[in-house]
Amino acid sequence: MSATTQTLSDKSSLENGDESYELSKDKIFHLLQTQRRRYALRYLKEQDGPVEMRDLAEQVAAWENDTTVQALASNERQRVYIALYQSHLPKLDNEDIIDYNQSRGIVKRGPLADQFDPYLELNDTTSDELSDTEDKIDSDRWFRYYRWVTAMSAGTFAAVWLNVPIISSAPIQTLGAMTVGLYAFISSAQFALR
Repeated sequence: MSATTQTLSDKSSLENGDESYELSKDKIFHLLQTQRRRYALRYLKEQDGPVEMRDLAEQVAAWENDTTVQALASNERQRVYIALYQSHLPKLDNEDIIDYNQSRGIVKRGPLADQFDPYLELNDTTSDELSDTEDKIDSDRWFRYYRWVTAMSAGTFAAVWLNVPIISSAPIQTLGAMTVGLYAFISSAQFALR
């Protein structure tokens, strides 16, 4: 059976009320590859029934711009509205994931929307993984600072050892105190910013 025939028969079974059709993970991931589609499906999941496309677009724009619906700029709303109207919602509608009445501007979850729900939530495992990633990025940043101070300290003491005129004339106690002070400053900043 060809992929086209399978798609046609799957569509006809959905039209006849058979909602047991399972999308492949490849299909699900393909449809979820766009953040706007994920946001749209998440918004629809949070609503009890049909929503106006304008409200959906505003909330998606707010999430994209990390702000509230009230604080959105006109161009931020318009950019998201147009992309949803022309591309993302029709694509989801064609796959029976949503029911989109473009002429009335009404959107609701379709028969296959439930299959996307597990991918729309940040469960405890995912948020732990995100937290671990953020911690790793933070520790990498501080490691970089320590590495630079170590390089500067080594360079300073190499300059003293090689008798570089300006640096070698400074007392060794002063250079040592400056090195310890730099490490103390970075350690204090790291502790204070946690």
